[in-house]
Amino acid sequence: MVTDGSSTLGHVIESLGIPLTEAARVPVDGRQVAVSHIPRAGERAEGEPPGGGPELCEAAGGYWWRRGLRSRPDELAAAAGAQALLFALIGAYGGDVLMPRPCPVWWTPQVRLLGRPAYHVPTPAECGGVPDPFALLETVRRVRAEGGVPRLLLLSVVDDPTATVAPPETVREACEAAVGEGLHIISDETWRDTLHRPHETVLLSPAEMCPEDVTVISDLAGALTPASWPVAVARFPPTEQGIVRRARTLDILTALGAVVAAPIAAAAAHALGEPGPVTARAVQAAALHARVAAAAHRAVLVSGALARPPQAGRHLYVDLGPLRSRLAERGVNDSMELEEYLTDRLGTPVPGGHRFGDELGALRVRLATGPLLGATPEQRLESLTSPTPLELPHVAEALRTLGTAFDELR
Repeated sequence: MVTDGSSTLGHVIESLGIPLTEAARVPVDGRQVAVSHIPRAGERAEGEPPGGGPELCEAAGGYWWRRGLRSRPDELAAAAGAQALLFALIGAYGGDVLMPRPCPVWWTPQVRLLGRPAYHVPTPAECGGVPDPFALLETVRRVRAEGGVPRLLLLSVVDDPTATVAPPETVREACEAAVGEGLHIISDETWRDTLHRPHETVLLSPAEMCPEDVTVISDLAGALTPASWPVAVARFPPTEQGIVRRARTLDILTALGAVVAAPIAAAAAHALGEPGPVTARAVQAAALHARVAAAAHRAVLVSGALARPPQAGRHLYVDLGPLRSRLAERGVNDSMELEEYLTDRLGTPVPGGHRFGDELGALRVRLATGPLLGATPEQRLESLTSPTPLELPHVAEALRTLGTAFDELR
């Protein structure tokens, strides 16, 4: 499902097979959205328990079972959003935290809110999301030499900033290095269902290789639900330690009040069951973002900038280092200034690499494909359903604007 504003909640709910009535539709920002009739859940007086109710956890278990990760409901937990869930997990596992550079924009703040240091580890040349194994070992030893206690490694096989999928061998080497040093791994697999070429891309979860040392999390807004419906799920290792850590996580979620609202839980459980309409829309959205990302990638390379070919998700991570001299002529010398320059030039937020853990002096930004699909719900829906989305006037114009902004820097 297109969640970057490219579909209305009404379309989402209809795709879940939930009937809508005219009384349930009200205008919001010029759109018609559904605000009631989420299968009887709105009539329930009680809320979901911390960690999610039986229906939601059973659905999450089925979701992972179909992906080769056998899961029982008592090994799972749900929370009102990925940020709260990751915060609880980090709090439950303790110790210093390592993560790749770049990493999702919200990872580092979660660690620092807990008063922990966040150590960023370089990624290999072929992908983001997973640390280079040798750099990981070097960082662990340096942290210990400085008196730190590294305990956790965050990684994402399907990466948010770079839109890459880590090769299985890279994942295996990084996981073996982490486990060998006594680190527990939290694998963020939010974007695993947004592969641009699902039949050509091999995706291997760390939990398949190191089942006793990996906790998996997924924000359902990655592919299955709208971003305005906060719900994320976690799968703990099937071990005694996993049971203890799950209990600690639930304690923290309870203290935070980060429980999933009953109506959202019902819709999320339905989506996790992957009925035909939900699956079809997710596949359709992934294909759309793949085509637009490929076009944006070509425009970036033509200008002389660098970017790994996008393989999943809805972003493109661009390195404008080769264009440094032309940017300097425009007063752009670091990623903060680059963020301001491109945001103003493109008319849409273009976050700089410093927000993803990169060095300030590195001229990198993350481009989103969502804004290229149209400025209105109608345009975005047209992009989703068109057999030739790149030929639509609003998409073609957005890509022209992007190409021109980069072309000016050649």
